[in-house]
Amino acid sequence: MTHRRVRFVIIPAMKLLEAVRARIRTRHFSRATEATYVGWIRRFIEFSGRRHPRDLGEREVGAFLTTLAVEGHVAASTQNQALAALQFLYAEVLELPLAIGSDIVRAERPHRVPEVLSRSEVSAVINELSGLPWLVVLMLYGSGMRIGECLSLRVKDIDIGERVVTIRDGKGARDRMSVLPDSVVAPLMVQLGSVRELHARDRASNRVVVPLPDALARKYPTASGELGWQWLFPATRLITRASELTTRELGTLSMPPEGTMVRFHLHPTVVQRAAHRAVRDAGIAKRVGCHTFRHSFATHLLEAGYDIRTVQQLLGHRDVRTTMIDTHVTKKGSLGVRSPGDALG
Repeated sequence: MTHRRVRFVIIPAMKLLEAVRARIRTRHFSRATEATYVGWIRRFIEFSGRRHPRDLGEREVGAFLTTLAVEGHVAASTQNQALAALQFLYAEVLELPLAIGSDIVRAERPHRVPEVLSRSEVSAVINELSGLPWLVVLMLYGSGMRIGECLSLRVKDIDIGERVVTIRDGKGARDRMSVLPDSVVAPLMVQLGSVRELHARDRASNRVVVPLPDALARKYPTASGELGWQWLFPATRLITRASELTTRELGTLSMPPEGTMVRFHLHPTVVQRAAHRAVRDAGIAKRVGCHTFRHSFATHLLEAGYDIRTVQQLLGHRDVRTTMIDTHVTKKGSLGVRSPGDALG
């Protein structure tokens, strides 16, 4: 296999993955992307008999991707994810760009309609919930957030007076704003009061902090002690070692030195398990996850006549076609936005 003549970068095999991680971080990709790319590169090396990727090329990459589709029966999105990881490795780390041909067996991309709950089904599920999972699910449906976005909210991101929530560093590293339904105002006030009390106790200990985004942690090292940076949905258990968090959970946050007690946010599985039980107890036979409430938010807004471009902005979609696929409804026009969560009893 031959490559175009480019500058040849020699990286020892044992240090290759470290070089990948370093390059990803200089590009400011998320930690989740880092974990995914490193995982696929490791699988490719294992598939190729532990040979160094610089000794391989388009043929071996094509064989790996074809095997994923033919023998692994992976989804098209999974195969594309593996290709993106390998293209990053060759172009950004080894500086040997790949020229992938059309001989790869592509995984079939199915056309699936997302599961959507009716308004009465949303109410039935929410009525089966209690505590923080109840409030989180109410906000997922009322504001159209992803579960990770909701649990990553800080106190400063909530503007109850304007009925606005600011989602920071969402998918694609983009910020956006969405609506807060009137139905969450009273319980949010109670939750904010609980956060203030917990923050006061944490400050009294002089050893408990919350992790901050990397750049902010370096520029304002004391910001983690401010009320505005506290999690809206804090975890009850303190963490003392960064190793207690997975790379995906840590994201772009900077952990304080070892030995410092860290207050992280509520773990997604707490809400996911509670939502699963609530769906079962409500007698709903649909396959429902936390993301279903986001689909339902968008669909109900469009059914109510709101413009698809407005819904696109609230969801944070880069392309309006994603909004159309997710909601499987036609474009309708209207002015102004009122959250579908306001209609909940």
